[in-house]
Amino acid sequence: DSITGITLLAGFASTVGWPLSGWWEAEWGWRAACLTWAGLHLLVGLPLNASIPRASGLPARPAEQRTPDDAAFDMPAESPPRHTAWVLAYVFAVTWFVSTAMATHLPQLLVASGATLAGAVAIGALVGPAQVAGRLLEFGFLRRLHPLLAARGAALGHPLGVACWLLFGPVAGPVFAVLHGAGNGILTIAKGTLPLVLFGPRGYGRRQGLITAPSRVAQAFAPLVFGACIERWGAGALWISSALGLSAVGALLWLRTGQGR
Repeated sequence: DSITGITLLAGFASTVGWPLSGWWEAEWGWRAACLTWAGLHLLVGLPLNASIPRASGLPARPAEQRTPDDAAFDMPAESPPRHTAWVLAYVFAVTWFVSTAMATHLPQLLVASGATLAGAVAIGALVGPAQVAGRLLEFGFLRRLHPLLAARGAALGHPLGVACWLLFGPVAGPVFAVLHGAGNGILTIAKGTLPLVLFGPRGYGRRQGLITAPSRVAQAFAPLVFGACIERWGAGALWISSALGLSAVGALLWLRTGQGR
């Protein structure tokens, strides 16, 4: 519930960001638009991050106060195979690469497919509400399922959206935005819950940091690498992002819902 709540409103970032970027670029040019966002990062984002209170360690409960349920929850009922962490690291890396690439280049891709700039910005703004809808769906219904099942369906959202886009052209842009956004919204939650369910809460922070480290690198390189792909192949770059999404689905199918707790 906490992960869903924290990520819920953040889904509207692209809904606000794309129209603002388009407006600033039209009024002042792309350099001024980039500098404006950089200034907001420094003047708003940096103080907000600095104001986050430092977490303090929770006092250990005395052994005599611990219940059998507490001890059982410390570790998953069945230790996951050794490859589980590597599979999750790969899945998170490729899905974050795709989501960051789309967040950076979606309007450019739509224009390359034949959409107008205004239409591309409008379609890109649909990703935010779709992400929020996906997170609400996870909170209200998918939470009853194993997080691995939800993650598989979510990872399939981008490839399905690409298939619609390539089959029907720019007219299917809103369908792509909704499928991609909803899948990305659910995956944002799965990235926090999957390691917890598969490995248990003991050592969660350290393990999560190790598992998500490759995804941070992929996220950093995504705008440059995918931008080069668009320059080379235009809208055909979607074949690459779709293949990465399908590889994530295949990797998640390698894991079993019986693992963990």
